[in-house]
Amino acid sequence: MTNPRPAPGTLQPADWPDWPEAAQQRYRAAGYWKEEVFGALPATQAIERPNDIALVDGHRRWTYSALEAEVGAVYRALYRLGLRKGDRVIVQLPNCAEFVTTWFALQRLGAVPVHAMPGHRRYEISHLATVTEAVAYVIPDRHARFDHRELAIDVRAAHPSLRHVIVVGEVASDSGFTTYEELRSSKVPEAEAPRPDVAASELALLLLSGGTTGTPKLIPRTHQDYLYNARAAAEACEMGPDTVYLAILPIAFNFTMSCPGILGTLQAGGRVVIAPSPSPSTAFELIERERVTITAVNPSLVPYWLTEFETSEADLSSLQVLQVGGARLADDLARRVSPTLGCRLQQVFGMAEGLLNLTALDDPEDLVCSTQGHPVSPADEVIIVDGTDRQVPDGEVGELLTRGPYTLRGYYRSPEHNTTHFTEDGFYRTGDLVRRLPSGHLNVVGRVKDQINRGGEKIAATEVEDHLLAHPDILAVAMVPATDIALGERSVAFVVCRGEEPTPRELAAFLRDRGLAPYKTPDSVRKIAHLPLTPVGKTDKKALRALFENGSSSQTQ
Repeated sequence: MTNPRPAPGTLQPADWPDWPEAAQQRYRAAGYWKEEVFGALPATQAIERPNDIALVDGHRRWTYSALEAEVGAVYRALYRLGLRKGDRVIVQLPNCAEFVTTWFALQRLGAVPVHAMPGHRRYEISHLATVTEAVAYVIPDRHARFDHRELAIDVRAAHPSLRHVIVVGEVASDSGFTTYEELRSSKVPEAEAPRPDVAASELALLLLSGGTTGTPKLIPRTHQDYLYNARAAAEACEMGPDTVYLAILPIAFNFTMSCPGILGTLQAGGRVVIAPSPSPSTAFELIERERVTITAVNPSLVPYWLTEFETSEADLSSLQVLQVGGARLADDLARRVSPTLGCRLQQVFGMAEGLLNLTALDDPEDLVCSTQGHPVSPADEVIIVDGTDRQVPDGEVGELLTRGPYTLRGYYRSPEHNTTHFTEDGFYRTGDLVRRLPSGHLNVVGRVKDQINRGGEKIAATEVEDHLLAHPDILAVAMVPATDIALGERSVAFVVCRGEEPTPRELAAFLRDRGLAPYKTPDSVRKIAHLPLTPVGKTDKKALRALFENGSSSQTQ
């Protein structure tokens, strides 16, 4: 059931289906959901550990008391600016401390951060502004050689609801924008900015779906479910005050934010270190300097980490856990992580929509290297079904369906998607093809739609990609279908190599030696400098198909 839209200033779940009342009572009674809100977290920790370092960005450092002071100052300035509880605010910042402080200030205000990716442009930002009716937009002045201020001018002109643009950096005096420095340095009295009453059941933030086509769907997360998400993940990672977490992937990602990420670390009283870029050399330098104990990367970064380690003199001895998630990590790569880097590998399989799976820190090595973990909550419900929604036994491949205390029951203001992405009894259709082991661990096989139909033979692209990544000269790979008159579809592998790409004959022999069926060998191989990514960080296979059709990049047949 979808609730009617609430009156301004109230954020009881609306515009998306709520959890059924019986489920809500069950989650509260079990202690999964608590009467806690994000806006109170900095103040709580400032009382518990005022002088402990909470946040590091370059040579800037904040103790928990300093973090609380800055969050409070920005909150009061935002209130004076006119922002109020219930307002939606698009936050499009790269990895920087201002993302964290602004985010918590918005939480204290009862406003709702809408996580945008640094790579989004007018099309995506306009979509977010339209759907959310956002009143403010937070941006850097420039990032990755792109001027976000010019983008903000265009978006603001097209969306009258967007009254405020807040810039981390410099602005022209006649722009009408507000700088972050003005917010943090303003001395608005506490009496001028009364704190709103924010309930744990209310909307806390809007995340973006990880889809690779079309405009992103918006994922509503409440205080109670997202706090539990971070807390459960932090417990699985054995986080505590001695934890030092390095944020390498974009902070706006659910993975970096709450799996356990920044929020899990701060809940545990640990330290968050922000990496300005995903470069392995940058990460290694920060690990050594800050004595980082845990960090998270995606599978595409793993080969570069292993290569960097061969020549790096950085001291990585403090690193205890390397999380890898966002896509499936090939088994061969997984087996190289611990022997090479000397830390524990933890595989992560999750989604911004909810369900989170982690391998346990004490899992046997074989499970760590060949599975993508098991659900972090005892209340996570997981079923695996075939194409007719009949459950399949353990060991067989099917689509993963799930529901639980931190998995949404519907997208934000998207009734059309809610009829197709959810079952009548509230299970979310993930689109992931998995097999479940008797231990409860999940092995991710691929995506329902990521298959190539080659003359009637179905090829799971992920499976072949994993085998190709075991080749010593291949750093990254993506396989896509191409239209073929005789076969219907044929397979094209785009590879990022250390030097010259292997020929199709060499790859065929390599895959044959690994026991792969001949029809799964790529019909074409193309060398590419790097794999294109969507704004939400997924390999953009649509762009690769277009690249093939346009005939660019080096090619072998």
